[in-house]
Amino acid sequence: MPSSARTLGCEMSVSRTYQIRTYGCQMNMHDSERLAGLLEDAGYQRAPSGEPADVVVFNTCAVRENADNRLYGNLGHLLPVKQSRPGMQIAVGGCLAQKDRAGIAERAPWVDVVFGTHNIGSLPALLERARVQEAAQVEIAESLERFPSVLPARRESGYSAWVAISVGCNNTCTFCIVPSLRGREEDRRPGDVLAEVRALADDGVVEVTLLGQNVNSYGVGFGDRLAFGKLLRACGVIEGLERLRFTSPHPRDFTDDVIAAMAETPNVMPQLHMPLQSGSDAVLRAMRRAYRREKYLSILDRVRAAMPDAAITTDIIVGFPGETERDFEDTLDLVRQARFAGAFTFQYSPRPGTPAAGMGDQVPPAVVAERYQRLGAVAPRGVLMVGPPGTGKGGRRVGLLWHGPRIVIPPPADRPHRCSGCIDGAEHPRGAGKLGGQCAGRELLSGALLSGVSRPPIRTGELGAQRQDQVVRR
Repeated sequence: MPSSARTLGCEMSVSRTYQIRTYGCQMNMHDSERLAGLLEDAGYQRAPSGEPADVVVFNTCAVRENADNRLYGNLGHLLPVKQSRPGMQIAVGGCLAQKDRAGIAERAPWVDVVFGTHNIGSLPALLERARVQEAAQVEIAESLERFPSVLPARRESGYSAWVAISVGCNNTCTFCIVPSLRGREEDRRPGDVLAEVRALADDGVVEVTLLGQNVNSYGVGFGDRLAFGKLLRACGVIEGLERLRFTSPHPRDFTDDVIAAMAETPNVMPQLHMPLQSGSDAVLRAMRRAYRREKYLSILDRVRAAMPDAAITTDIIVGFPGETERDFEDTLDLVRQARFAGAFTFQYSPRPGTPAAGMGDQVPPAVVAERYQRLGAVAPRGVLMVGPPGTGKGGRRVGLLWHGPRIVIPPPADRPHRCSGCIDGAEHPRGAGKLGGQCAGRELLSGALLSGVSRPPIRTGELGAQRQDQVVRR
């Protein structure tokens, strides 16, 4: 039995199983891998697919209103299951837990543990305390106890890994509740980040995604505003690391040194997810987004000048308070100019505790829904525009991930291991499955990437001689 399990005195946990249900962003996915690692270090085993688990953990999101409804609906479905399974436990963590705190246990008294975004390392101890005391345990820390990346992990992929370089956010966007739940930005030291990336590469990981709520403001905590570009370049010389990504940057902090680092570092993917939110200067001002449409478009121009094959995606909110028809038309116009590879579009929903929730001129739901449909016709999800028309770099629309026939998009000749024509660059390692030797393009069919054979998830430190020839699904 692992020492941590003996310390907790939870002999029963050796045979107990767990399941983690994750909602929300990549940071939550990263945290869920750490929660799985913590539970397995404490002696729990992952529940086989389709079988009920002894412990069910919800890692929640609070960005949109339906997150609340989804959580409590799922908790309601679990109540009869728990009543029929003595000893079953339910834990709720993540942003919604940080927001609602003890209210979760009050609204759903069959929940055993509530923990927040700052203390995910406490989960095994809280579960044991709840079992021994036969009472719900609610523990919410007000500041980060330790970076999640230093905790044990059970990664879902044998060749790809998340690495958090910062947590929290210093921005004050009026629609966003995340800063109040994740706290102010805290940056890891570059040496710690690079040590983790090197260790992952030594374990056989070939693809790393750097994470932060505002990833390209990295360095503000230790006084180096050029730190993010330097970090990209430093990762570029790590042996065995073939692909480097990052998410999500903020247009305000997207500087030319970062563009140069992306273009000049061979393993940085020519892919960029740059949230727009609105194409109207008036709405951007109301959102407290520290850029305007012309600055945003100029960033895209500079990125494409340095990386002509770059695939750029975005986030857009429809129906922000006060948005007029003219404002919305400005968004449609910018989307047409930007030629996004894809867009994640959202209907605005007010979040209690945010400035926007109390704004006047809330847009009627019917108007929001109608504009949402019109935006979808201009920026349909899963359609890629490759290059501007008339430049020899495309100007064509192709099915991508969610739609369309089977296609193969070849990589650029000078970077044969990168499929820059794909919405998110290459997803498969060299030598994986039937591709053999090195990437010869990417085959897409009904959302599946056909690049290898399936393997079970691999825990950190357990790769050894195993190869990373797995099917990837996004």
